[in-house]
Amino acid sequence: MRRFLFLLTTGWLLQSGPAALWAQEGSPPSVDSIRVEGNQRLTPSQIIGSSGVIVRQPINYRDIQRAITALFRTGQFDDVQVEQRNVGRRLILVIRVKERPVLERWAVRGVNRLSDGEVKGRVRLTEGRPLDRNAVEQARAAIDSLYKHQGYYASEVKVLQLTPQPGKARIVFDINEGERVAISQVRIDGNKHFSDKAVVKHMSTRPEGFWWFQKGEYDERTVEQDVRERLPGWYADRGFVDFQVTEDSLISDSTGGKAVLHLTVNEGQVYRVGTFDIQGNRRFSTEELRAIYPFGPIGPGGTPVGDPRPFSRSSWNEATERVQKLYANNGYIYAQVQPEEIRRTGLRDVPLVDLRWNIREGSPATINKIEIVGNDVTHERVIREAIVMLPGDLFSQDRLIRSYQNVSNLGFFQQPLPPPDVKPAANGVDVDVIFRVEERRTGNINFGASLGQGTGVGGFLGLEEPNLFGRGKRGKLQWQFGKNINDFTLSYTDPAIRESRISGTISLFDSRARYTIGDLGRRKQTGGSLQLGFPFLGSRYTRFFTSYSFQRIRYEEGSADIRARFRCPTGCTRSSVGTSVVRDTRVGLPFATGGSMTNVSGELNGGILGGTGSYRKVDLEGRWYAPLGSLGGDEQLGAGVQFVLGLTAKSGFVFGDAGPFYHDLYALGGVQYGVPLRGYDEFSITPGGFDPSAGGNNAASAESFGKSYAAFTVETGARISQSLYVSAFFDAGNVYRTARQWDPTRLFRGAGFGAAVISPLGPIGVDLGYGFDRVDNLGRPKPGWQLHFKLGNFF
Repeated sequence: MRRFLFLLTTGWLLQSGPAALWAQEGSPPSVDSIRVEGNQRLTPSQIIGSSGVIVRQPINYRDIQRAITALFRTGQFDDVQVEQRNVGRRLILVIRVKERPVLERWAVRGVNRLSDGEVKGRVRLTEGRPLDRNAVEQARAAIDSLYKHQGYYASEVKVLQLTPQPGKARIVFDINEGERVAISQVRIDGNKHFSDKAVVKHMSTRPEGFWWFQKGEYDERTVEQDVRERLPGWYADRGFVDFQVTEDSLISDSTGGKAVLHLTVNEGQVYRVGTFDIQGNRRFSTEELRAIYPFGPIGPGGTPVGDPRPFSRSSWNEATERVQKLYANNGYIYAQVQPEEIRRTGLRDVPLVDLRWNIREGSPATINKIEIVGNDVTHERVIREAIVMLPGDLFSQDRLIRSYQNVSNLGFFQQPLPPPDVKPAANGVDVDVIFRVEERRTGNINFGASLGQGTGVGGFLGLEEPNLFGRGKRGKLQWQFGKNINDFTLSYTDPAIRESRISGTISLFDSRARYTIGDLGRRKQTGGSLQLGFPFLGSRYTRFFTSYSFQRIRYEEGSADIRARFRCPTGCTRSSVGTSVVRDTRVGLPFATGGSMTNVSGELNGGILGGTGSYRKVDLEGRWYAPLGSLGGDEQLGAGVQFVLGLTAKSGFVFGDAGPFYHDLYALGGVQYGVPLRGYDEFSITPGGFDPSAGGNNAASAESFGKSYAAFTVETGARISQSLYVSAFFDAGNVYRTARQWDPTRLFRGAGFGAAVISPLGPIGVDLGYGFDRVDNLGRPKPGWQLHFKLGNFF
């Protein structure tokens, strides 16, 4: 009986167990209908479709959560709620939404101290889409971070939301920039070998000071460069190769606008140079490469001779670059010079760094071919004449750069030129060199007003083409006219007669001029000249010129003493032969940024040639330019602002009797006539000293001219572009009565600044010079400023 009751009970439990469990959990209800509330832009079907809820299907709380998440992900809603409503035995699901407004427009307001574009670049909002409030906050934080990085710690960025109409929104980022924080002090902790002042001197971030340019501006990017580059580099040049900045912080008082920059440094030990070794060199001997080593002579085994020198990172890197350049200039453009620094402890615990050059020479590269691309007008021969490399030559980095500069100097192409491409040839060893150029308009027809050479105001009409027929030939026709001038000039220059290396220039002129400066009177001259140029000893940059010129000149009017000394009653003739040697390696013309130019010329007038006057003339001129660096241009050759230091030295001597040709004698002062000396009037520097009455319409006397002179200029300039140049200068010069009295230690000094521009009217320059050695009529010192304006070829 018990056995029967047990089996009956067990069978009942097996049959009724699942039903009991299902009853405890409850069955998911089915949705009879879905209702949407709060929508204005979107239709109910769009919202229901995005939620993923399906009518007549069972639904639980997990389905509701997924529906809410899916609706938020659409980016269309600020709020989503789901409610369950029971109507009788029917289940109605209500989706209540709050739609985001559509962003109609956004703007930034209050930007004055930073770039408007830089600030707007931090905003990532799309107009015409629902407003993304997370993106708005990210944009606000990004703008705020930008201002903090630039040192504006008191800045405040607010977000204003405007509602022009229901469902639309406009966002305004309202910025209160505040004052830029100024660094009042830079404190250094951990420095034992150098003072705070010495360390700060080699940072770009410096505290404010007395002078107006010592603003103490804080820029986080500049501080980052100081911490990661400038200070480690400066310490490494003194042997502290383990130096590092372990901590940097800015303690700012945004109310007062002041801050203290605090740096904690670990200088480490001073490393001295240990042994030196070279491995892998075959093209150059060890002795040749050791000559480039910057840390003194090397003894047996690569040990230094004498006491070990402190290690300098920049000296080591510069020497490595020189070795790399040495290989590149001898065709090994694939050579790799890998510098190694091996640190160790020497005797008496002295830190040493052993140095080594690991060299992988590879095979030398020969120039396979030279291609020129983009010359639609200029003949290829003209460009190839400027290239100092030939197919079959070993590749040379120096000659590649020089070729690039020579092509740029032609002046026929847009500047700056793209750097030449050097690509492996088909054989994988040699290289192809490709020069890419873009033609620019070279010829011009111009007309307008002119002022120059002491002849007053007039007009001019000119036609000039420096690249005739695309072959580099130059033709020029110019007519200047006015109350004081009527000058007609025609000239033609062929830089390669019959495609040879012989150049020639022929010019004809008919000129009538009245000089308003110095009352030099009227001069009428007619004549012409012929000049031939030849390579000097086969040089590409040095040429020998010979010339002949003939002129008929008539003088009228002028001051009494000039008429008495420099006049011939029936007209004068001038027949002369000249020779000169010119070496010109300048680059970046017309405003040179490097190279030099030297000119030695002599001229024989009269004598066996006949004519009025019998004299010899010798002129010497030298110009030297040293690049000081560049700003901008992404390190592209010739791009950006080019800074240059220039030195000019000139002297001239006349031997014999110049007769009536006073214009071949030397006058000093001003910029419009004779030898320029800025800071002084024309004709104010005479062989007898400074003449305070000279200049303007005052008459120049015969005593204003001398037979020798010396003039020097030191100039620091910035070549903004190929057409704009600014400079600061120091001039010194004097004119002497005879060649024997020439004395370069007795000079008049001037200094100032100026600008020059290449315009359709030709070169135009403005200089403001200060004459240090000017005196008044009583001989008392009276230095002062002088403004100079010049028009014409003053390079």
